[in-house]
Amino acid sequence: MDITRTGTTARWSDTVSHNHTLYLVEVPTTLSADISGQAQEMLASLEQSLVSAGSSKARLLMATIYLSDISEIDAFNAIWDSWVPADTAPARACVQAKLAKPGYRVEIQVIAALA
Repeated sequence: MDITRTGTTARWSDTVSHNHTLYLVEVPTTLSADISGQAQEMLASLEQSLVSAGSSKARLLMATIYLSDISEIDAFNAIWDSWVPADTAPARACVQAKLAKPGYRVEIQVIAALA
């Protein structure tokens, strides 16, 4: 099976697909936003990336969410719960981590099935 990459740079690819499976990571772009703002922005971008690659948020298999402050999990979950379609929640982990940029409050890594 071929591996397909989009948006490839020396350090990362925006998406990687292999064997009908899509892998991608999203980070916020508005570093001054609170956790709710960053989550909404990031999930909107994630949804667009999924659709562009031939998948959707209803086809998520796994999500790993990284929060810079785990005490913000309730605020993140409020956005997440309204974003994920009913009865399609992926396997999920949510952890506190020191993120790559000081303004990042959240990052997400997902694996999705392609259509």
